[in-house]
Amino acid sequence: MGHLITLATSLNQWALDFQGNYERIIESIAIAKQRGAAMRVGPELEIPGYGCYDHFLEGDTVLHSWEVLAKILAGEDTMNILCDIGMPVVHKNVIYNCRIIIYNKQILLIRPKMWLANDGNYREMRYFTPWMKHRQWEDHYLPRIIQAVTKQTKVPFGDCVISTVDTCIGIELCEELFTPSSPHILMGLDGVEIFTNSSGSHHELRKLYTRVELIKEATLKLGGVYLYANQQGCDGDRLYYDGCAMIAMNGHIVAQGSQFSLNDVEVVTATIDIEDVRSHRTSRSRALQAATTERYHRIEVPFALSGGKFGETGGEQTPGLRLSLHEARFHKPEEEIALGPACWLWDYLRRSRTQGYFVPLSGGVDSCATAVIVYSMCRLVADAARRAEKQVIADARRIVGEPEDSGYIPSDPRELCSRIFHTCYMGTENSSVETRKRAKDLALAIGSYHVDLNMDSVVTSVVDLFSFVTGAKPRFKVHGGTGAENLALQNIQARLRMVLSYLFAQLLPWVRGRQGGLLVLGSANVDESLRGYLTKYDCSSADINPIGGISKTDLKKFIAYAQDAFDLPILRSFLDAIPTAELEPMSETYVQADEADMGMTYDELSVFGRLRKVEKCGPYSMFTKLVHEWGAILSPVEIAEKVKHFFFEHARNRHKMTTLTPAYHAVRFDLRPFLYASRFPWQFRKIDQVAAALSDRSNLGPEKAKTD
Repeated sequence: MGHLITLATSLNQWALDFQGNYERIIESIAIAKQRGAAMRVGPELEIPGYGCYDHFLEGDTVLHSWEVLAKILAGEDTMNILCDIGMPVVHKNVIYNCRIIIYNKQILLIRPKMWLANDGNYREMRYFTPWMKHRQWEDHYLPRIIQAVTKQTKVPFGDCVISTVDTCIGIELCEELFTPSSPHILMGLDGVEIFTNSSGSHHELRKLYTRVELIKEATLKLGGVYLYANQQGCDGDRLYYDGCAMIAMNGHIVAQGSQFSLNDVEVVTATIDIEDVRSHRTSRSRALQAATTERYHRIEVPFALSGGKFGETGGEQTPGLRLSLHEARFHKPEEEIALGPACWLWDYLRRSRTQGYFVPLSGGVDSCATAVIVYSMCRLVADAARRAEKQVIADARRIVGEPEDSGYIPSDPRELCSRIFHTCYMGTENSSVETRKRAKDLALAIGSYHVDLNMDSVVTSVVDLFSFVTGAKPRFKVHGGTGAENLALQNIQARLRMVLSYLFAQLLPWVRGRQGGLLVLGSANVDESLRGYLTKYDCSSADINPIGGISKTDLKKFIAYAQDAFDLPILRSFLDAIPTAELEPMSETYVQADEADMGMTYDELSVFGRLRKVEKCGPYSMFTKLVHEWGAILSPVEIAEKVKHFFFEHARNRHKMTTLTPAYHAVRFDLRPFLYASRFPWQFRKIDQVAAALSDRSNLGPEKAKTD
């Protein structure tokens, strides 16, 4: 048996919560030591929190980070354990995103991030500068508050590795794993056997697989142990960091943490045999490349991660790979929707110190999905309470208004839901019996405090006021009105629902004899926002939106999953119903339907959204792709009309995005103008020219069209 080494990695931090972040760091170190770990790795920028954004440019953020580090170094908690801790550091008047490697009240190395995340949601280069002096280091002169603790004046700053008595450790930071030429490659060829990665990686549907494969690949060809630590939770904005700390060795996952959790601190440990790494590296091709690799400067520390060849180790012993190999665990997308936004909502609720949520239930899929996600949150809280998770129980007691000495345990999700979740059906003369019943039945099934009302008198009052002032009375189109009248009469209903939502959210706790207010949740999905199929300042305007980054297609899959997983048979009626806004009068010959109003189906809208963002298609390139994808069922001219209609509606409704409710990020994020030449004359003309020249293959059938 070779040298056994027990390793640990972890947490849930909050931007600028220096006290709370300090306590969670100390707790994670204590848990790691209890499990016999010799090394602890935390998430990226864990002292100030990853999501500080422009606060990173403030001197206070750096100052308070040093103060927290000084407190960590001064205590006994970090004795006899190697700790990798993240914070911003100003070196020669330049701000860097750094890892601080400490041992026994000494700073061994400050390692700045070399490749910064700067696309999608990430703007690290707005605050930080990458360290471009690869395999080089300089002296960093420590602030006096650190010198007073460590008795050090200066420490190494740069791209170095840590050499212990029994192995060699290299550091990567988040984005560096995702780059084509990752630092672990050259470090591994230079003899580094253990790689740490401290990340601030957020959740996106179906993203975890990519992350896991990169971690496995990092050690499959190279050999080695990879310790991945990640932020977990909502640290102050629309992102949810999905944890899933893990340990990999030689291309295999040997330990994996939860992806979604209500716990503030989670530590993942594994005991491995470092000799397995060395035996994995005996191939000739690797040896030849390693022999010519430039060396890294090694920071030597008189400390061993192992207890010797036959030394005792704490934690569960899993020698080599025999006992610890397993496949990485992945949630299905519909499970991710059930868990990710639910955890995000819980963090937002407890950290905003409000008393619950309010949702206007329309009887449609979107508000239904929002309500079921809140119910999923209550289920997670109840599960944690049954496991006696102290922090979750304490937060729940405070939110529901229980006194500090209360023995209340939120073990029943429906009971908890009845105390913190409020729903309301706001009907008009255009509403149907079916949607009203679905809303009431859903509220009953999940246990929410439900209000059912008619708001016709409010709508009539506003319209009458307009008529009194102008002398003109607007009519719906079915009654002979113009398009402008028809749209205005629909919008006033939608906007009044927003006003009533905030009124009820503020006063329902008072009605129930409680203090505080509720947060209003929005229910606009990403497809409708993309198309602009919503009323500005209607119920899409809320405090936060748990489904704003999720497509209608994925939401329907989630509802189908929740029907069985949460034992909610009422959800089948939502899936079977035709989506409708119910803002126009119904007649024997006309019933309003969303897809007819939009001029496209939700499935088509999901395709447009994927091509526009993920595939980075403009109007013309989207058309050329869809000619191949849809050519068997639609003619080139028909496809051209659909593409042009989508881009026209997307462009002319972009102004609605400027006031869109902050939403849970699940799929897409981009920056675009909100004033377009919405008829795209150059692009659309080119589409029309090509469409006219292409042959129509839609009558050939799918198989024939593909091979033609």
